[in-house]
Amino acid sequence: MTDGTITTANLGDHGPEVGVQGLGCMGMSFAYGPADADASRATLERALELGVTLYDTADAYGAGENERFLSPFFKAHRDEVVIATKFALSIPADEPTRRVIRNDPPYIRQAVEASLKRLDVEAIDLYYMHRRDVNVPIEESVGTMADLVREGKVKHLGLSEVTAGELRAAHAVHPIAAVQSEWSLFSRDIETHVVPAARELGVALVPYSPLGRGFLTGSFTRAEELSSDDFRRQQPRFTGDNATANAPLLELIRSVARAHDASPGQIALAWVHQQATLRDLPVIPIPGTRKPSRVEENTAATRIVLTDEQLDLLDGIAAQVAGNRYADMTFTSAGRE
Repeated sequence: MTDGTITTANLGDHGPEVGVQGLGCMGMSFAYGPADADASRATLERALELGVTLYDTADAYGAGENERFLSPFFKAHRDEVVIATKFALSIPADEPTRRVIRNDPPYIRQAVEASLKRLDVEAIDLYYMHRRDVNVPIEESVGTMADLVREGKVKHLGLSEVTAGELRAAHAVHPIAAVQSEWSLFSRDIETHVVPAARELGVALVPYSPLGRGFLTGSFTRAEELSSDDFRRQQPRFTGDNATANAPLLELIRSVARAHDASPGQIALAWVHQQATLRDLPVIPIPGTRKPSRVEENTAATRIVLTDEQLDLLDGIAAQVAGNRYADMTFTSAGRE
């Protein structure tokens, strides 16, 4: 692979132009065990050099610490980056490990002010509803988000893990730029309803965990290999019999990788990128990493084109995956469709 800058695409009909691959920043301060702050800062800079302009965080990542960590980088490159953050996962003061989903207007206003302060910016480029509280009408929540656009606190709106019906209802209130959901060779449930709805409405798809939370790279084969504070230890696919059943599926990816002189992770990412052409909508995956070398590897995947035969070979993997992507799927679009 040669080093080079990635191309760009519009984040749907209503969003900004961004690099065709973004960067998930959660792991720089949350969820995946200890992180090296200097290496993470170097990763941010290298990503920008390679044309990555969409940087994804959330107020729940490290209880605001991820937004604070990213703030100096964003301030240094404010005109070059698109900042995406999220609200909805409230953290009770007396239960720091618990998350409560809130979509009510007072909470949305409280959350955006807190994120603006932590990020130290005047406006958030892309503001997502992180998870859906079905007890609050989505029209009410998006109506408040639309007010934030009119007030200049937010530029574009996004939703995460919503159903096709929820997306349509939200889009009728205010244009939605992007839907973020898990999408990878191991997780394809959004293809049935959400992807067609996004295409119909001119909404971009922003796949999170396009590398299957690292499993598709072969960096680990079961949760027990991970540090004790790694949240993947709680995910069904990576534990017990499920992990044992899923590990052999990686051999199909490795066989395609050998044909391209690429890594398994690059093939997994190339597959996600190719969905943009196959399904006729913008697809901007946000693989997360804390190492500059991994950013170089990941962005190089944008230049890999899989053959029809290779796509067919990879197509059947998801149907064989054992275990759900979360222990509780009610908070995902697939759990509510």
